[in-house]
Amino acid sequence: MKEKAMADKDPKVQEILRQIPQVDKVLNHPRITVFLDRIDHDYLAQIVRSQVDVFRDRVQAGEKLDLDNLYDSIVTEINDLLAPYFRYAVNALGIVLHTGLGRAPFSPDITAAMVSVTKGYSRLQIDDEGKRDDRYRKIGALLRILTGAESALIVNNNAGATLLILHALAAGKEVIISRGQLIEIGGAFRIPDVMAQSGAVMREVGTTNRTHLKDYESALNPATGALLRVHQSNYRIAGFTKEVTLEELVELGRKHNIPVVDDLGSGALIDLSRFGLPKEPLVQDSVKTGADVICFSGDKLIGGPQCGIIIGRKPLIDRIKKDPLTRALRCDKLTNAALEATLRLFLRSETELIRSHAVLGLLLRTPRMIKNQANKCARMLRKSFADRLDISVREAVSEIGGGSLSTEQLPTFVVAVTPKQGTVDELAGKLRLASTPVFGRVADNSLLLDFRTVLKGEEKIVIRAFEEMFKK
Repeated sequence: MKEKAMADKDPKVQEILRQIPQVDKVLNHPRITVFLDRIDHDYLAQIVRSQVDVFRDRVQAGEKLDLDNLYDSIVTEINDLLAPYFRYAVNALGIVLHTGLGRAPFSPDITAAMVSVTKGYSRLQIDDEGKRDDRYRKIGALLRILTGAESALIVNNNAGATLLILHALAAGKEVIISRGQLIEIGGAFRIPDVMAQSGAVMREVGTTNRTHLKDYESALNPATGALLRVHQSNYRIAGFTKEVTLEELVELGRKHNIPVVDDLGSGALIDLSRFGLPKEPLVQDSVKTGADVICFSGDKLIGGPQCGIIIGRKPLIDRIKKDPLTRALRCDKLTNAALEATLRLFLRSETELIRSHAVLGLLLRTPRMIKNQANKCARMLRKSFADRLDISVREAVSEIGGGSLSTEQLPTFVVAVTPKQGTVDELAGKLRLASTPVFGRVADNSLLLDFRTVLKGEEKIVIRAFEEMFKK
């Protein structure tokens, strides 16, 4: 406040403030009038008025600005509003399921389905006779074949799936869960908070590292509504540990006629351990073991759109479908179309699935494949920018991300780029502002472009981003 008061008394500050034109005059400036064919006059005036207020505050705060800065800020704000925020980007961060970059990249078949369903009207829940249909019918059929479950539905994400299941099956009742499974994932999503919102009462048993079957048995009472198991997707507890198996929980649940809910988190439909990755619980195994209701994400290892997939015994799934929250959490036509296309991929042979599934393809890329692509890009960069950049190819490690196989690191190769002028942070920032943004990670005073997650052909987009940067 003291600095602001001093700035207000500065004659130069007062002069700049007096020079700020009226909104109408700003609107008539040539740099602003060019936008009138793209933005309604009233909305343009609103933007100008807002930026004039911001400019005035900055001047009064003591920033050394002139009127050119005012027009620059207005033009920047307009261009930012007109440019799409949700757009194609290159993931050179090396995190396969990067939440900030949309998690699972879509396979071509999924993209084609999205294009088809957005061309005009689309069939969402209407049958061949023109009558209202069950919007879960097709996806349910695919999930029954792929998992062996009796019935299925989908909601907007797995957090919503957990919330809905608990609300439909155990609102007002106790849900027993091991203390070692009271997880928190990104965005401050915590199992205790979700359980409270669902109306269920959490009953913790065991300790953080050791829970026994007798702990569950001792907690059973007439108010028990469900037994909940939550897979620790994003962390591991090692050492002196003990967990109750799903088989034991199922046996206990059947003995007392209490449903067992298995929240698998990421979910996996194929055994990744056969390809050298850690074993992730298979959805099919949970069904075979006898879990009554199972939920998992659609946009992680499944490789589809953001959604929560719920499968299980038909009587319980029917109860969940009838719950009022189901309508509040249901998915739109885009999600349904994308997930249907994703699940159809899993009907193929394993070889064809890996070839056509974007996420599996990235996870199973060999270091040799990655190195070849990185070397190709490095050669292209040296050819055009050797006088401005130091470029090398290095070994590194990638992450799977998205709360999936969290402890696993994958071998990779990166193109390390160090600017001969300016800072590496400035370089990274400019690439993020390219017409097709390129996201890399900064480490060891270099920008590292990790080619595990740079898709085939995207090295040309990376080169174009550098070209744009150096032309400015």
